[in-house]
This record gives sequence, C-alpha cells and structure tokens, in this order.
Amino acid sequence: MPQISQIAATYASQIFWLLITFGLLYFVVGRGMVPKIVATVDAREARVEGDLAAAEAARLEADRTEEAWRADMDAARTAALAETNAAKAQAAQSAEAQVKAADAELAERLGHHDLAIANAKAEALASLETVAAEAARDLVAKLSGVDVTVDQAAHAVREVRAHG
Repeated sequence: MPQISQIAATYASQIFWLLITFGLLYFVVGRGMVPKIVATVDAREARVEGDLAAAEAARLEADRTEEAWRADMDAARTAALAETNAAKAQAAQSAEAQVKAADAELAERLGHHDLAIANAKAEALASLETVAAEAARDLVAKLSGVDVTVDQAAHAVREVRAHG
C-alpha cells in the first residue's frame, strides 16, 4: 500500500515542523515573554509588600499619635479638673468672706437698731412717767381738790410702778 509508505515521509515532515514551531514558541515565549511577566509579577509583589509595610508603618504611627493624643487629653482633663477645683475653692472662700462681711454688717446694724430701740423705749418710759404723773396730779386735783406738785405725783407713779 502506497499510503503507508507515504506516512513516514508525511509524518517526518509534520514532526519536523512541529519541532520548529515548538522551538520557536519556546524561545519566544520562554525566553522573551516569561521573564517580562516574571519581572512584572515580582515588581507587583514588591510594590504590594512595600505598600503593606507603609500601611503597617502608618498604622503604628497612627497608634502612637492616638496614644499621645489620649495622654494629652488625660493631662488636659486633669488640668481642667484641678482648675475647676481651685475655682470652686476660691468661690467658696469668696462666698464665705462675703457671708462673714454681711454677718458683721448685719450684727453692727442690729446693734445700732437695738440701741435705737432701747433709747426709744427709755424715752417712751420717761414720757410715760411724765404723762402718768401729770394725769395723776389732775385726777387728784379733780377728785379730792388737793393740789399736788408734779414731783409728788411722779414719786407716787414710781412707787406704783415699782410694786406693780
């Protein structure tokens, strides 16, 4: 069969061209494209690793900044609390001083008013004694017809007050 004898020649030609095609593919793809792809992948991995390292460094810096901010806030709260307590103490002292001053002023006023009342009372009592003595003198003169001096009537009023 002639077809069978041609098979060896046909196959030999196909195998030859197959080897040339695969050889070309190997050199074009394997030697030309693959190193570029590997370099791109390596560059991408390096960039990702660099980005991750930068992100980690940024996170650490943010943590440090946050910790410093918290420390500053704690210090500010402590300072504000100390200032508030000092202001409260100062206000309490000021209020206490004002109350003491007001108490002293009121005590002084009260003393003046007590003295004025005592003087008014003494004047009223002296006036009352005089009025009572004159009324007693007039009553004695009308009822008994005896003329009594003002001194005698005042003496009688004092005696009655002393016993009453």
